[in-house]
Amino acid sequence: MPSDQNTLIVRDFLAIERTHLANERTFLAYFRTFIVLLSSGVAILKLEALAEIKDIGWALIAVAPIFLFVGLWRLRRVKRKIRQHY
Repeated sequence: MPSDQNTLIVRDFLAIERTHLANERTFLAYFRTFIVLLSSGVAILKLEALAEIKDIGWALIAVAPIFLFVGLWRLRRVKRKIRQHY
């Protein structure tokens, strides 16, 4: 048994690393959603064939940054929690 409280065994260290990677993957999913919503909104606005649904294009552009900010907020919150516990 290690005498130092801050020393982690390999299993615990790997668990923390998996949690970090899962956190980053979650952020990337939010970022990917942001990119898709933003590009879809811009495409709807630019294509004349979709002129009748321009409101949906503006809505997608308005919602896209929300996904980015929620993803960033979650990334930082989970990183802080991991640092607090380990």
